[in-house]
Amino acid sequence: MSAILVPMLPPSEDSIAPGFTGARSAIASFLLGGLLIVLPTGPGLAEMDFGPSSVEKGVLLVASPRLDDPNFRQAVVLIVEHGPEGTLGLILNRSTSVLLSEALPGLTVLKETSYRLFAGGPVEPTRLLMLFRLKEPPAGARSVFDGVYLGGTARVLERIITQAEPTKTFRAFAGYAGWAPGQLKFEMLQGAWATLPPDSIGIFDKYPATLWPDCLSRLQAPKVISN
Repeated sequence: MSAILVPMLPPSEDSIAPGFTGARSAIASFLLGGLLIVLPTGPGLAEMDFGPSSVEKGVLLVASPRLDDPNFRQAVVLIVEHGPEGTLGLILNRSTSVLLSEALPGLTVLKETSYRLFAGGPVEPTRLLMLFRLKEPPAGARSVFDGVYLGGTARVLERIITQAEPTKTFRAFAGYAGWAPGQLKFEMLQGAWATLPPDSIGIFDKYPATLWPDCLSRLQAPKVISN
């Protein structure tokens, strides 16, 4: 797929610790296999876990109210890749004012639609990633958890838009969040993050502005995650 410019998204500094070069290369090579455009310039209460061992692909990272890093303040992050080389995630609750039709003017199926672009994280904000919820695995995509996939093709996107079904949907993210080996573990031990189980309803169906407070209400350890 040819590169497409998104002029509305200025570059910003990467918030990745030194030593993440190898992991970043590995993650980037994984991302390039899906619907990725490299730009040239309802569950009930859940048992929560603050331990680093609770981090795995598919879980939600919920920022502590005490986390004041502007990149992650009041953020809910979906972990889409986790391993010895580092962790990759997408911030779910940062909707932008940019229409996806403006970001991808070459896709005619997006014309006159109201889909918004999400700010997925401070790393490579001119890199576009697609997250899908589908019954069947789409071509060129990688499973994040049951029914949710990262990547895909323009044809998959067109099918979702033109043949709408409540269970099938997508979101587009500019940039992603990344942690070097051991970095997220350190932050969790400092009480910066808690985890919740995978939740496709929260990712795709809930209003982004209410996702963080909704996640806080599900966490059952107020003595640990508190104001």
